[in-house]
Amino acid sequence: MNAIRNMNLPNKLTCLRMIMIIPFVIAMLFGRAEGVWMWVSLILFAGASFTDMLDGKIARSRNLITDFGKFMDPLADKLLVCSALICLIDLRRIPTWVVLVIIAREFIISGFRLVASDNGIVIAASWWGKTKTVSQMILIILLIIDFTSGPLYILTKIMIYAAAALTVISLVDYIYKNRNVLDMQG
Repeated sequence: MNAIRNMNLPNKLTCLRMIMIIPFVIAMLFGRAEGVWMWVSLILFAGASFTDMLDGKIARSRNLITDFGKFMDPLADKLLVCSALICLIDLRRIPTWVVLVIIAREFIISGFRLVASDNGIVIAASWWGKTKTVSQMILIILLIIDFTSGPLYILTKIMIYAAAALTVISLVDYIYKNRNVLDMQG
């Protein structure tokens, strides 16, 4: 408990985001994201997503960027997004292949970060990675609400493909910009 008490505010928000995943998943699956449970799920997911934006702004504006934050913030995002997407597969709101592409990218990047970390390199998220995360979070919000017709239904379908494309683009960008990490493995 002292470890959390001694953390800076951005890192506490990152930890809060990880904790919020548990009630979010319970609300999604227990209530099948319908009726009041849809709203509970939406509020929990939106709140957790907001902490992602907030912790980054606070860390940069107050010069509170830490190695813990550089590592745990993207991990908290991955846990939140992957948990939501897996729930949404169960609710039949997103194609499995899209979720597999997203999760595969996250495993590849996590492995890449581990290799970098073993070489004393901490890699912060890129613009493409941040854009990918935002697109995925918007997509998840649209899927939680579950529009079944109209312009927002079309937007949801477009966002599915946009999120998948940004996932692949961010993977290629990340590996290309940090290819020196692969060179270290000889």
